[in-house]
Amino acid sequence: MRRITILMSAATMALSLAAPAAADPGRSAYGRATLTGFAALPALTFVPGSEPSGSLLGTAPVNGVTPPFAGQPVQGFSGIVRRHDGTFDVLSDNGYGGKANSSDFLLRVHRVKPDFRTKEVKVLGGFDLTDPRGLVPFPLTRQDRKLTGSDFDVESIVRTADGTYWIGDEFGPFLLHFDRRGRLMDAPVPLPGVKAPENPDLNGGQPNLGGSKGFEGMARAVDGRRLYPLLEGTVSGDPAGSLRMYEFDLSKRAYTDRRWTYRLDDPSHAIGDAIAVDANRFLIIERDNLQGDAAKVKRIYLADLRDRDRDGALDKTLVADLLDVADPRGLGGAPGTFRFPFQTIEDVVILDDRTLGVLDDNNFPFSNGRTPGKPDDNEFITVRLTRGLKADPRVYL
Repeated sequence: MRRITILMSAATMALSLAAPAAADPGRSAYGRATLTGFAALPALTFVPGSEPSGSLLGTAPVNGVTPPFAGQPVQGFSGIVRRHDGTFDVLSDNGYGGKANSSDFLLRVHRVKPDFRTKEVKVLGGFDLTDPRGLVPFPLTRQDRKLTGSDFDVESIVRTADGTYWIGDEFGPFLLHFDRRGRLMDAPVPLPGVKAPENPDLNGGQPNLGGSKGFEGMARAVDGRRLYPLLEGTVSGDPAGSLRMYEFDLSKRAYTDRRWTYRLDDPSHAIGDAIAVDANRFLIIERDNLQGDAAKVKRIYLADLRDRDRDGALDKTLVADLLDVADPRGLGGAPGTFRFPFQTIEDVVILDDRTLGVLDDNNFPFSNGRTPGKPDDNEFITVRLTRGLKADPRVYL
């Protein structure tokens, strides 16, 4: 954690002592965000006509839901891409939380449209991720080469100018390149010098990254030429709570020699998503691993590569505390304070210079941050910041 700077006047000192432990001058410069939209997709939403799933979860009820399931749940939103017709592409993660229990979960990108008037999220379709050309060099779960949650743990997504998608995986970690129909276009790109325990090329060696701690967030440069994938876990030997952000050159299909450090407020925290604001600044979700009333940290930071305080990490400014959002109109419940108390919040998108869209990953059927004993819905909220980000206009392209 960064140290609190204590000013000399008694009044200012009193305010500092009353502030939360993680507070820091400049971090709260944006003040309290306001809820401007709320919509939800029910947890028990399945892809029409899809295959059964969840066969490896046992048969005991989880949050009142009994597996296995008759279809593929529309769940686990771990990445988002804004389209220009009011719809969004959202990426489901590896399925049920692990390589061993997700072999019957098909990796998929869904097309959704939030309706903030009716407070509903509509699913308009989507596509499965596949490898019909046999570009994955290791054995896949299925002979038809549809990708499953036992093959990759996909957690971040961007769309490039040619309409294709780059997706960040946590098992390798790998970068994956897909066409508009979800077909793999290139062999998975490994991260040099870093391997998670699930990496298929470990060959008895020692991993230097935690399980499923690969590319949780990934931003596209505003000029469209580079990607900035961000690890969720700390590489062995790096200081506790420090996460590596890399630069990937899309024209060369290779990593550059540039790398930065994002420092968590606490080593027990994790990041949820990253998106570029301009050439130097990114919005990054940081969260604790708690949910419901126990949740303490669900934040969106503005992180700056320029490291003006010269501490070796991205400079962080708090733009929204998702556990303390003003809701004067009661859009998310009773008027007052709105909380977004989910264990995993993994999607942020810039809608205009003062408005962000934020979604949870509901970890179906396991998470119950909204209502104890009930699986979380996929919630889509919009929040208005107290002032503009001054984002590069190319963010909206």
